[in-house]
Amino acid sequence: MPSNWHTSTRKSRLPKDWERRRKEVLQLQPICMICGVRESTTVDHIIPMTDRHEPEDLQGVCEPCHRQKTAQEAAAFRAAAQKPGRKRPPEAHPGLR
Repeated sequence: MPSNWHTSTRKSRLPKDWERRRKEVLQLQPICMICGVRESTTVDHIIPMTDRHEPEDLQGVCEPCHRQKTAQEAAAFRAAAQKPGRKRPPEAHPGLR
């Protein structure tokens, strides 16, 4: 089952003053820190998969950039965690040993 905000435990791990921190980041960085064009509407953790909520670990981004960054991070995580396939590795020909 794919993980998303509704199935993630991330929300429960946010600090109690998250809304205040979120507003501060968006006020300090009103323009997306990734594309530099659109308005920041989302607060992104610069280092993925962490629970570091200090201002230096957060950045204001627009929704399209946040979706793209999150998708890239998730793809990299899945690629690194791939399980071995069911195929055996090719064996050397017995006459060539």
